[in-house]
Amino acid sequence: MAQHILIVEDDRITRMRLAAYLREQGHRVSEAENAADMEDIISADPPDLLLVDINLDGKDGLTITREQRTVSRVGIILLTARDDQVDKIVGLEMGADDYVTKPFDKRELAARIKNLLARIADIGQAPQGAAAVDYFGPWCFDRIRRRLVSAARVEPLTKQEFDVMSALADHPGQTLSRARLAEMMGRDALRSNDRMIDVVVGRLRKKLEKDPTNPEWILTEHGQGYHFVDPAKG
Repeated sequence: MAQHILIVEDDRITRMRLAAYLREQGHRVSEAENAADMEDIISADPPDLLLVDINLDGKDGLTITREQRTVSRVGIILLTARDDQVDKIVGLEMGADDYVTKPFDKRELAARIKNLLARIADIGQAPQGAAAVDYFGPWCFDRIRRRLVSAARVEPLTKQEFDVMSALADHPGQTLSRARLAEMMGRDALRSNDRMIDVVVGRLRKKLEKDPTNPEWILTEHGQGYHFVDPAKG
């Protein structure tokens, strides 16, 4: 079945031309002039990907992105005529997956859409064993993009942070020693006494916890290691 793309663009000519091109590429396309029309379409036929103009009248693209990220993992690409780095950064921080400045090459946009849809499909095919900890409390652990996402913010993870978070989240409720975590990160367990694991856990807590000194999710088992609270039992 063709993947569903919803274009939210208030310029009718731009919207119609883009829709026609994407249909030629084999996509199923819906069109909305504003946020209200978009919400009606989403309710009736949820899309796989949103193409959203930042500079909409009424509710703008940044607001739409923020609101969608509280309820959905739909792919979002922002479109704008403004080459403004601040808008770009804010949009990505709010959870947009990509950002394209007008005028854009349609073939380049099509390639970005193809890549994003492929990543979304990968998320949907993730092993069920890991799915139970993808969402916990206000957070989503996005393994594809290597980040923690909440309604309020997006926290990109370094490689070390991602490796430790993955190891803990794959074993909810189980205590993992520093040596075991080091092994799972591909480090020599004999070097785990360099407190590297403690430093990485500390960084994760600063990103994840309301109060890093009184953590809710990554707990210390003194003399043993760390464990990630099982969301299913929280």
